[in-house]
Amino acid sequence: MSLTDMSLKEDYASHPRLRGGNHLIDCLPPLQRAAVLALCEPIELAVGTVLSEAGQPYRHAYFPVRGAISLASQCSGHPPFETESIGYQGMLGATLALNINLASQRSVVQTPCIALQVTAKQLQKALRDHPALLQIVQRYLFTVYAALQQTAVCVRFHSVEERLARTLLLAHDRDQTNHLPMTHRLLAGILGVQRGAVTLAAIKLQRDGLIHYRRGKVSILNRRGLEAKACECYRVSSVHDTTPHSPPGKTSPYVRYRTDGK
Repeated sequence: MSLTDMSLKEDYASHPRLRGGNHLIDCLPPLQRAAVLALCEPIELAVGTVLSEAGQPYRHAYFPVRGAISLASQCSGHPPFETESIGYQGMLGATLALNINLASQRSVVQTPCIALQVTAKQLQKALRDHPALLQIVQRYLFTVYAALQQTAVCVRFHSVEERLARTLLLAHDRDQTNHLPMTHRLLAGILGVQRGAVTLAAIKLQRDGLIHYRRGKVSILNRRGLEAKACECYRVSSVHDTTPHSPPGKTSPYVRYRTDGK
């Protein structure tokens, strides 16, 4: 969707039941969705753009529509370790729903991103004014919390190959494309391992005909085979779905949010 042809906000406004942008906003009832979108501005974010720093207040919250935002923690003497990647299913600044305007991690644009931007103050007011928005963001926070717990288990007990398969599946769900712009360096940061370990794991997956890797791009060739290779954490995460009505036949590691509010 091009920002030069029609803004995301205009497109939503013209089609009040449109789906396919940011999932959290999509799940709002039409009137509340329109009210929230009126506060947002579509913005293009270049790779490497820093959106928040640990220990600093949020100036803006972001609802990605395309691309991804990476959250990472830093320990002295070690490279940053990614703890979360936010795509169209989520948002940056969800702790504002807890009335906490403080970033716990550094956030950086991971892949070219289009997002809906809203000031922190405006979002906090919207959370007070629109109960459905508050409920959706609270459910999203639970999903993030559960995913972090599962990742801790994953890092402790599962092989790099299993974790790489899981990471690629999550990226595939998030980006909805078979061609993922992911370098070995990026994958090493996500998995918290040396690049050599990523190379060996990727070679195994490629040898099995599950992926193809070339020049910083991973192509998914056999998703079902990749699911079979991934650790159980990919499948277990669906247990944390708190949605009362998930779309039939649709499995996702993220919560499918819905509310019956008007």
